Amino acid sequence: MWLGPEEVLVANALWVTERANPFFVLQRRRGHGRGGGLTGLLVGTLDVVLDSSARVAPYRILHQTQDSQVYWTVACGSSRKEITKHWEWLENNLLQTLSIFDNEEDITTFVKGKIHGIIAEENKNLQPQGDEDPGKFKEAELKMRKQFGMPEGEKLVNYYSCSYWKGRVPRQGWLYLTVNHLCFYSFLLGKEVSLVVQWVDVTRLEKNATLLFPESIRVDTRDQELFFSMFLNIGETFKLMEQLANLAMRQLLDNEGFLEDKAPPRPAQPHRNISALKRDLDARAKNEYYRAMFRLPRDERLDGHTSCTLWTPFNKLHIPGQMFISSNYICFASKEEDGCHLIIPLREVTIVEKADSSSVLPSPLSISTKNKMTFLFANLKDRDFLVERIADFLLKTSSKQPGDNSAGRKASIMDPAPESSQAPQEASEQPASPTASSGGCQSSLAQEAPTASQGLLRLFRRNAPVEDLGAKGAKEKMKEESWNIHFSEFGRGVCMYRTAKTRELVLKGIPEGLRGELWLLFSGAWNEMVTHPGYYSELVEKSTGRYSLATDEIERDLHRSMPEHPAFQNELGIAALRRVLTAYAFRNPTIGYCQAMNIVTSVLLLYGSEEEAFWLLVALCERMLPDYYNTRVVGALVDQGIFEELTRDFLPQLSEKMQDLGVIASISLSWFLTLFLSVMPFESAVVIVDCFFYEGIKVVLQLALAILDANVDQLLDCNDEGEAMTILGRYLDNVVNKQSVSPPIPHLHALLTSGDDPPEEVDIFDLLRVSYERFGSLRADDIEQMRFKQRLKVIQSLEDTAKRSVVRAISGDIGFSVEELEDLYMVFKAKHLASQYWGSSRPTAVRRDPSLPYLEQYRIDASQFQELFASLTPWACGAHTPVLAGRMFRLLDRNKDSLINFKEFVTGMSGMYHGDLTDKLKVLYKLHLPPALNPEEAESALEAAHYFTEDSSSEEALRQEEGEGAGNEDVQGKRGEEKGTSPPDYRHYLQMWAKEKEAQKETIKDLPKMNQEQFIELCKTLYNMFSEDSMEQDLYHAIATVASLLLRIGEVGKRFSAQPGRKPRDGAPGEDQPPAPDPPQDPAQELQPPAVGDPQAKAGGDTQLGKAPQESQVVGEGGGGEGLGSPSQRLSDDETKDDMSMSSYSVVSTGSLQCEDLADDTVLVGGEARSPSAPSRSGGSVDADWSISFEQILASILTESVLVNFFEKKMDIGLKIKDQRKVERQFSSSSDHEHSGVSS
Repeated sequence: MWLGPEEVLVANALWVTERANPFFVLQRRRGHGRGGGLTGLLVGTLDVVLDSSARVAPYRILHQTQDSQVYWTVACGSSRKEITKHWEWLENNLLQTLSIFDNEEDITTFVKGKIHGIIAEENKNLQPQGDEDPGKFKEAELKMRKQFGMPEGEKLVNYYSCSYWKGRVPRQGWLYLTVNHLCFYSFLLGKEVSLVVQWVDVTRLEKNATLLFPESIRVDTRDQELFFSMFLNIGETFKLMEQLANLAMRQLLDNEGFLEDKAPPRPAQPHRNISALKRDLDARAKNEYYRAMFRLPRDERLDGHTSCTLWTPFNKLHIPGQMFISSNYICFASKEEDGCHLIIPLREVTIVEKADSSSVLPSPLSISTKNKMTFLFANLKDRDFLVERIADFLLKTSSKQPGDNSAGRKASIMDPAPESSQAPQEASEQPASPTASSGGCQSSLAQEAPTASQGLLRLFRRNAPVEDLGAKGAKEKMKEESWNIHFSEFGRGVCMYRTAKTRELVLKGIPEGLRGELWLLFSGAWNEMVTHPGYYSELVEKSTGRYSLATDEIERDLHRSMPEHPAFQNELGIAALRRVLTAYAFRNPTIGYCQAMNIVTSVLLLYGSEEEAFWLLVALCERMLPDYYNTRVVGALVDQGIFEELTRDFLPQLSEKMQDLGVIASISLSWFLTLFLSVMPFESAVVIVDCFFYEGIKVVLQLALAILDANVDQLLDCNDEGEAMTILGRYLDNVVNKQSVSPPIPHLHALLTSGDDPPEEVDIFDLLRVSYERFGSLRADDIEQMRFKQRLKVIQSLEDTAKRSVVRAISGDIGFSVEELEDLYMVFKAKHLASQYWGSSRPTAVRRDPSLPYLEQYRIDASQFQELFASLTPWACGAHTPVLAGRMFRLLDRNKDSLINFKEFVTGMSGMYHGDLTDKLKVLYKLHLPPALNPEEAESALEAAHYFTEDSSSEEALRQEEGEGAGNEDVQGKRGEEKGTSPPDYRHYLQMWAKEKEAQKETIKDLPKMNQEQFIELCKTLYNMFSEDSMEQDLYHAIATVASLLLRIGEVGKRFSAQPGRKPRDGAPGEDQPPAPDPPQDPAQELQPPAVGDPQAKAGGDTQLGKAPQESQVVGEGGGGEGLGSPSQRLSDDETKDDMSMSSYSVVSTGSLQCEDLADDTVLVGGEARSPSAPSRSGGSVDADWSISFEQILASILTESVLVNFFEKKMDIGLKIKDQRKVERQFSSSSDHEHSGVSS
């Protein structure tokens, strides 16, 4: 490629000049290409270690003038062809022009200007992307693609210099991190190391330091452990690797591929060696951190952050921290974790004012909200720019507001100067606090159900005033008063100052009257509810009356949701629960409905209206407990892994015992999925929910550790899992809330586990206090780090489970061993995933639905199957292999959706590898009948099927298939209507499996007969199949004999089919049927072999069956039409028989027995050469009455032992799988300097 001219002082160091003229020199890097010796090895090593561009571009062109010692690089190339093209352009276009100049400086200036002009012209079309990645980075990406054979679609994110430890020897080289792969390349003194690891194969990724390895990054896959060290910035590298591995796990979990954000924040001055993708990933990480910290909606994007101070009126201090600005929110977080958090939605902002600076308060900024709160920020570095950004976002926010009320408030930006700029009018006011009713958000539901406006607890406790409850009532009143005082000091609603004082109040218990309001605020659900008015009502209307698997499961669980509570002992509570769960299943079909959601949602409905409960459920499922409520409860399993890790750290003496008993796996799922609601009395568990909405999963983990710690002595004395579960169950049943004003609700679990000697009661507030005192050191950042580590383990474990399930489901019907099936599954899965890396337009890039049965989750299309078939098939047919692969795909694709699953794939592979001669021939036979043989390959194939499928059983099978096809279409149609509204109906798959389990033993009599054109295609395949075999000559001889014999048998059969008085078979076309041709007098004469004296011609007449005129694909290179017989020469039957062996031998010896030797426009019918223009006996070039059955083909092949041996030969698929996996997954190689064949 052309390069911007750069000065080179020493032109010949490490370079060899190959061409030269007065103005330019073409050079090759030493050690590249032929020769090289020790110098070449040293240069190669230097190029890798120093990241020299010569490693990827070993050719260059320099500009020079005669008297100057300075050279200028003008072009480089990765191949001789590329550099020669540039050299010729320079010679043809510049040499004559340069000879005119007198001044050497003018020559150099002209050349530099010309080269810059060429580069600008080339980049003109690429300009939108041209500035994205700097030149140095593009060079590294080109190097990565060339070195590892990656396609254009594979994007490099970043690359780092580091060492890979091979044994105890570090190999210095370069680590390339792409979207889908981790690659490493090193070349040291002739030893080359090349690694490619897919992120989806990573099972462990951690940063550690040991005596053997210095501070290093460990990457584990199922096959090997890799260690990389000596990074300049190991923290940055590890963080990026974590992100990429996380994206890969997300892809395995819910098929969410890597999608670049449409508008990632662009830095003012991009770093020289940072790619746009790296910036995008950094922005993603910041966005996720920002949203998690302030519980913001998932589509909120951080615009920027800056350090500042916030004036806190409650303690009269300026608290240092960070201000975060996004499109809809201004947030603040103090440096101290418990100092102060603040969230100001821009929809609440009325005035943003730049106050006067002073030495005490530099660069202050005042923000006022609708509920009369004013927030004062100071020490802002770039206040003017910040105000501009806020003004822009306010403008967009006000235009997005629903409705347009001219009497609404105005948001304005004010300067200290007299002028003030006003933002457009804001829409009708939205409530700043859940206490204020959001008018207009409710639909007709409000008039229909009381639960649309208030929680179930209020509806079922109308006549129980707090004053009548004595000491408990007084305690509740005190709590309410404490919160009201807090609100007056710290503000109420979404803009409240959140401090350590807020946490203290939450830990003391939220009063029942405020519970719903504060849950909405702390969880962030309030923000989403206010910005989506009417959304829930619309969902309810759309989902009412819709049936899906989720609604079926919801109905089954409705009456199991807190049945002991009076609110759910009548239709009012049950109906509300049904509406909320169904609406959520309709909103998020990926999750749909999962057990435990009913228990959590029923509690949410007690303290909030239906709409509030719905948005709390959204916050819970999609943000606070990510991936908990999917079909595989991945999130809960991840947090279970964290719990086990924390148990090892905090309770080491108990950890080993718990692992032996297997208790943690049993308890943690029920504890985490229902937030203790299913294992603890309701009044106590709801206090945990209070803390959870404020603190997140940290509280649940702390509490679980505290429960184990409280029972450590008893658990250590346990002998089995049941005993341990009983101890923990009884303990939890006796965790009480003595402050609750609700009437006690009998806990069903407690009734079952209470013994003669019940344990002493434990106060829930004491338990919470102990959990904070002993295990409060847990931080949210640490938990997220642990979640990443556990997510790798859990998802890879689930993938292994899926693999075992699939293998177990099909191993009984398939000839492969379990190990071979597992290897085939990995190859098949890798091929499916590859379509998502680089082929988003292909049908397989259709989103994989993890809720489908395992067998249906991974599927491949025809082109991917063709690639796998070519590398795994034992029937290699050279250039004819793609044709055979296409036929095999059509044969396996029974539901005609252009995709095949793993079972269909291994069924096809097993047909070629296992079974006896009859089974393998049956597969080969089917590959040359419809639907495998498509109409383009043989137009008359379908028409011929009408004449030759005489077997009534096969007709019935066809009719059955048509019926099934129609039925499947109906099912598909029904499922299509439901698509996007609910998860797929599993009954369809159950019916399919039931049909598959039915005994369907196909006999050879069920196979339809084969017409002449299909037979020609079969012979063509056989000829190609034998071309690479060691017994090639003998096999050609044998197939020539068999083909001639079968041609005769077909001719004899034609006589019988044309006998007068024969009735047409049922269902065959009547008047449309063409008249049968006159029967020949002698089948041997019809074959018309050529004279004995012309062996090549005789071979052609006897055995070369020609090509179907419709065959458009040239199978291979061959001669023209030599070897064709003369139509006029005839022999008697006996002569033909006598000369048969000699004829076959002649074919083999002369090497002319190749089906492609025939001209494209020539077809042999019964041995007679015809051209398409010649008159035909039956209106076509193929004899429509000629047919052959499978039994006849089988019997003929059995006469040739060499053919029998070929098909009965045992083949091992293991070696082919290993080769394929090297290509698909990962490999490591060590070789000489000129090592080629590095591929991905």
